[in-house]
Amino acid sequence: MKLSTLIDSVIIVASIALLPGIGGAQIATNNSGEPIAINSNNLSTDSTNVSYLKPFDAAFLAYQGNLKAQGIPSGSALVSQYQTGKLTGLDVVKAAVNAKKLPVQALNDRGYLNAVESQLTSFDNTSNLSY
Repeated sequence: MKLSTLIDSVIIVASIALLPGIGGAQIATNNSGEPIAINSNNLSTDSTNVSYLKPFDAAFLAYQGNLKAQGIPSGSALVSQYQTGKLTGLDVVKAAVNAKKLPVQALNDRGYLNAVESQLTSFDNTSNLSY
């Protein structure tokens, strides 16, 4: 069994275990029901009372295809676009905000953005492992 297959299996099992928590996450809302316009120059940087999905969960939402409606590819296409620089952690977080999976404050949380980047990097690294 290839290590990459084993890792993919672990990721799938972990995602199944985490789905109830992802579904009940706090979401960003607006009055019109439209996607939230993202202009980081106008956003509050005070996120002390905001809870987010864990960075792994946000990245894994994208990996599973739950952000396709927001233009984020899934699986190996996600990894490929990340590897080539066509997709960033900020892109994933913006999509999660628009999908109402994250509050808009996440866009200004540098630590959170870096952690999502790190998760995307780990997807990149695990997809290249084999025996």
